[in-house]
Amino acid sequence: MNYPVSEISSIINGDLLQMHHDSDVDQILLDSRKVFAPETSVFFAIKGPVRDGHSFISELYAKGVRSFVISDNIDLSLFPEANFILAGDTLSALQELAAFHRSRFHFPVIGITGSNGKTMVKEWLYQLLHEDYDIVRSPKSYNSQTGVPLSVWQMNDHYTLGIFEAGISKQGEMNRLERIIRPDIGILTNIGEAHSEGFIDHAHKFREKLTLFRNCKILIGREADFEGQDTVFEYMNSDLKVLTWGSSEKNHFIVQEIKKGIDKTEISILCEDKECNVTIPFTDDASVENAVTCCCLLLHLGNDIEKIIERMKKLQPVNMRLELIKGSNHCVIINDSYSADLSSLEIALNFLDQQSAGTKKTLIISDFLQAGISDEDLYDHIAETIQQHGIGRIIGIGSRITHHLPALIQHTSIQQDYFLNTETFLRQFRASKFKEEAILIKGARIFEFERIVSLLEQKVHQTVLEINLTALSENLKLFRQILNPSTKIMAMVKAFAYGSGGAEIAGVLQYHKVDYLGVAYVDEGVELRKAGITLPVMVVNPEESSFGTMVENNLEPEVYSFGILQALDHYLKKENLQQFPVHIEIETGMNRLGFRDDEIEKLASALSSTSSFRVQSVFSHLAASEDPAQDDFTRHQYSLFLDCAGRLEKKLGYSFLKHISNSAAIIRHPEMQLDMVRPGIGLYGINSAAENNLALHTVATLRSTIAQIKELKSGETVSYSRIGKVSRDSVIATVRIGYADGFSRRLSNGIGKIWMPIHAGTDGNGSANGQGILAPVIGTVCMDMTMIDITGIPNVKEGDEVIIFGKELPVEILARWAGTIPYEIMTGISQRVKRVYYEE
Repeated sequence: MNYPVSEISSIINGDLLQMHHDSDVDQILLDSRKVFAPETSVFFAIKGPVRDGHSFISELYAKGVRSFVISDNIDLSLFPEANFILAGDTLSALQELAAFHRSRFHFPVIGITGSNGKTMVKEWLYQLLHEDYDIVRSPKSYNSQTGVPLSVWQMNDHYTLGIFEAGISKQGEMNRLERIIRPDIGILTNIGEAHSEGFIDHAHKFREKLTLFRNCKILIGREADFEGQDTVFEYMNSDLKVLTWGSSEKNHFIVQEIKKGIDKTEISILCEDKECNVTIPFTDDASVENAVTCCCLLLHLGNDIEKIIERMKKLQPVNMRLELIKGSNHCVIINDSYSADLSSLEIALNFLDQQSAGTKKTLIISDFLQAGISDEDLYDHIAETIQQHGIGRIIGIGSRITHHLPALIQHTSIQQDYFLNTETFLRQFRASKFKEEAILIKGARIFEFERIVSLLEQKVHQTVLEINLTALSENLKLFRQILNPSTKIMAMVKAFAYGSGGAEIAGVLQYHKVDYLGVAYVDEGVELRKAGITLPVMVVNPEESSFGTMVENNLEPEVYSFGILQALDHYLKKENLQQFPVHIEIETGMNRLGFRDDEIEKLASALSSTSSFRVQSVFSHLAASEDPAQDDFTRHQYSLFLDCAGRLEKKLGYSFLKHISNSAAIIRHPEMQLDMVRPGIGLYGINSAAENNLALHTVATLRSTIAQIKELKSGETVSYSRIGKVSRDSVIATVRIGYADGFSRRLSNGIGKIWMPIHAGTDGNGSANGQGILAPVIGTVCMDMTMIDITGIPNVKEGDEVIIFGKELPVEILARWAGTIPYEIMTGISQRVKRVYYEE
């Protein structure tokens, strides 16, 4: 649905400062990196805790965006062809526009809130109801103050049911979201302790959550969450009917029995003398609770019980992550083979754009099974979206896409191939047809595209390092929140991004607009350039033999000695290059690399005597910024650095960036931010600072699997040298990881442990740890295998997954066992270990 700019101005009660053309708008834009239809987009310049949207107006104007909603006065003469609407608060204006848009539709809307389970309930309701309704729903977890408006903006006349989730973190937020969603039916999921920081107590949080339902007719929720909350309903719609579920007979939906098996759960629910006995393919408590909630809604809607039973047993896991996998022939695979609808297609294509800078983009896509919209309109929308994202090659699988899509893109340069079903594609599949491209695999579950993924992915063994790109982005955001707005960020991605994958990590950091990247060697920088990274890159340890490659790839060297300075000057003069950017390291106490305090005058003279260089930055390394006992020395380093940098700046006669803070210093010494900071391992969730006052997210999880389980008699030995000896009859599991993968031999003989995700207690050798058990290493760690003692740990099977390090077993603990530091553990993960990247 289109809105002229003049109408938007009226809806949000804004001042139309400049009107070049009263163009129609159908896209809301909040992110300057996601511009795909600039001529029909309006950008809301929202001010966040770190970034101000107004600073991206020039960039967006250059990309073709012509309509803007702003709250600050700007120089309109710089943008003569643009439309500008002035609003008091751009976030409120966005929400006002979304609320108006919502008011134009009268099909039923389901609103979901709670502490846990919102997204799973929303996605399961979609699975259960999409055959009966054309459903518009929140993409992924778009439940915030900006996410809800974007979700509701998707509403149009094709849809017959809306399902939106709402999340809040403090008082007053739900009041805004309720005006936008305006649900007819409310669902309250589990009210737990998550996101409780912004509320006085549990009752306060419950009351705020329930604001979403104040105008609902029906509210469904768990009996346990409503106990003792009767006074809350004084503020609700008098016609509201609360339908609770639980085991007591006072509930509208009486849960008579929950019977768990090995791989399924049977649930019996009684509602108004009708008994509904369903089976779901899940056994964990959260899934059972969410399934009961979904079943209750289906019963309320009057669905036939046999239909409910049939659909509930087919519930699929909710995979909320896009997996980024290394493919064969230098391809990158994005696996989204779980759903096929328009909103998730846009999200997946955004992720493809993020990971494919400078690389050919291929889309393998199935029929879209979206009810309530004609195939003509559906595939017309798909064709338009594909072209906006610059897809170079399409492989369509399914009879409907084969029939409709070719004609819609026949006059484009997009290469097209079509197959009636997945089997036909697999029969002609040749891996050699895919080379050096980014491939998005997007399809409905019934097409079984996971079979295509397995053919395309690079074959490696079953030990996997999972990299959570969402957690990486959140950690970057946390660092930004404690930086001054003017402070730049040089993200360190040396040593293969601390073992996490240099190019992949750099792609995310570039997408999130860090200012610089830092690598150790020129070849690391070259790999980033090959992957399409265009950010400035500092090389910490340049070698004379690599100067040519460095210049060719526009990499900026660190200069730390007169020898490297003279050699680089000689090379640049020979190549007739001037003002080449360099970074000067000052030695302040690390005693590794850099110019000493008494060499600054000589350095300034050397730099001034040649036109080869332009100093981009001057920096130093802190030796012990994480240690409170060394704070006096850290302050001494900082003072010495300021003195040296100041003297050099005065001698050169121009300014440059100054930086000294690493991850720990950013947290512990905010006064040392200067012009730029260099977060490194902190971006990966490892807080080396003594004061752990930054809630960093775990980014890397190293997993493996059990190859074999053996029962040994007392006195038998395990592994090389027979050092591992069992003192009782024992059960030993062999795990597919060894020192060739990065699991150190120092962890042998009980020093190290491996986390087993078991949901039962233990009466044996393992030690309970959260919802899992730590099983000790027995014997010597081998090259490819490690043995652990699982005696007394129940329900362990060959093929079970184990965790070497991650959220459950932090890498800091593993490093402590090994007598080393997390840096060594992370960078020691072998390249033969498969890296899997995903977004949540």
